[in-house]
Amino acid sequence: MLPLPKKYFLTAAASEGESQLTAFDGALLKARVGNTNLIRVSSILPPGCEYEPDLVIPPGSLLPIAYGYIISSVPGEKIAAAVGVGIKKDSFGVIMEFEGACSQAEAEQKVIEMVKEAFRIRNLELDEIKVAAAEHVVQNIGCAFAAVPLWY
Repeated sequence: MLPLPKKYFLTAAASEGESQLTAFDGALLKARVGNTNLIRVSSILPPGCEYEPDLVIPPGSLLPIAYGYIISSVPGEKIAAAVGVGIKKDSFGVIMEFEGACSQAEAEQKVIEMVKEAFRIRNLELDEIKVAAAEHVVQNIGCAFAAVPLWY
């Protein structure tokens, strides 16, 4: 059985690259998770998980992370990615991700709506929402990335 993560933070960044993979890698580096091995998880923040915005993840770590990203090779296109964490005190939380050809403000609004709906369908009271988002106007090949890394 895997241990439950005890800490988390929100992060978002964007980058250009010479390929889709290097654009994605550049965004990961700017988001402070580029030197880890991402293990993509879905949507639940464990109970008691503490927000630690300055958390440093050791290089090479296997990192549970919920994330959304978009890559585009259309010059001039505006892309954005956002994550939202809905928090219920003394309970678990819900993580939502969104990405699209839109502005950062649009991505943030969409992810907030998704968090509210996730709490509504669970019949949970929503105490707080945290959001992180990044926007990018593509020059050649660009990536916008937003994530919630979970740590022990």
